[in-house]
Amino acid sequence: MFFKDVIGQDEIKKRLIRSVQEQRISHAQLFAGPSGTGKLAMALAYAQYISCSNPTEDGDSCGVCPSCHKYQKLAHPDLHFVFPVFNAKNLKNPVSDDFIKQWREMVKKSPYFELSDWLDHINAGNAQGLIYERESDSILRKLNLKSFESEFKVMIIWLPEKMHVACSNKLLKMIEEPPGKTLFILITENEEGVINTIRSRAQLVKFPFIENQALKEALAKNKEIDPQIIPDAVHLASGSYIKALRYITPGEDQQFYLQKFQDMMRFAYARKVREIIAWADEMAGIGRDKQKAFLAEALRLSREYFMLNLKNRELVYLNREEKEWGKKFAPFINERNIIPLSNEFEMGIKHISMNGNPRIVFMDTALRMVRLIKR
Repeated sequence: MFFKDVIGQDEIKKRLIRSVQEQRISHAQLFAGPSGTGKLAMALAYAQYISCSNPTEDGDSCGVCPSCHKYQKLAHPDLHFVFPVFNAKNLKNPVSDDFIKQWREMVKKSPYFELSDWLDHINAGNAQGLIYERESDSILRKLNLKSFESEFKVMIIWLPEKMHVACSNKLLKMIEEPPGKTLFILITENEEGVINTIRSRAQLVKFPFIENQALKEALAKNKEIDPQIIPDAVHLASGSYIKALRYITPGEDQQFYLQKFQDMMRFAYARKVREIIAWADEMAGIGRDKQKAFLAEALRLSREYFMLNLKNRELVYLNREEKEWGKKFAPFINERNIIPLSNEFEMGIKHISMNGNPRIVFMDTALRMVRLIKR
């Protein structure tokens, strides 16, 4: 991965390049920011640049030295990855290395993806992605070895907020006093979800949303994308390259969440209790990560349909299918019920996160919609 392939984030690129040139590389860095802002892509470009034996004058890796070739295949012996996995039936005590082949496939295809995309790629089903306690032993073993080829050993931990507390605690001393020439890059979308003791030991690198012009240029490079829809995609993306791509080609999860939101509201409006019960049973079986993602999507759709009802088009961020359905539905989301509707979805996310019974949570949420949608 090259810096030039990372979309936008020019100030962060300059800062990281300067740290290498001035030999002021912090041993632990926390790349924090929203989904789709290029944190993983930047980490890969940064690591490749650090290990490159002949960096270019304009501040990028050369792409032709042996180190760069291995980095581009994500197979450099001094590059290590940790990421959420799940307890598969055919694996006993799985760690990241058990899924490294699928990880390389996913990242080489595009480093812009979310946890749900990764879990779908490894066929996790309804399982939650976690970094288990046993992962810490693998990390300690790798980093206590001498580097094979490069000056630095690089450990990229994707989504440390998914790390088991016991695993985090075992890594504290290693992060605080790592072996010489060791670099930790932790990539998080939920900075507060990373335990304080790790956050305090890592240099924070905040990733803002990507600039609209950079998004336009990145999308325009793809000849398969209709240039006429790029402005709408950039508007909807709100600075996230992943959202821009999903506007152009909605994923299965996004379509599923919209369909279930529509079903919930239709059943609530018609007061079809039997259908609500069946709907809640279905939602209880999709896994906690997807349950929280659905409730977050329902919260977003409620906000967008409220803005659509207010005729404030510039502040509406809906794709074509969502907007078309909203022409009839939006009037039901108004100033009288938008706040209680939002509160219900936020409460649902909280209860699911606290391991509440999902069937009860979704049943309660849907039944409350019966009262609120009629206002």
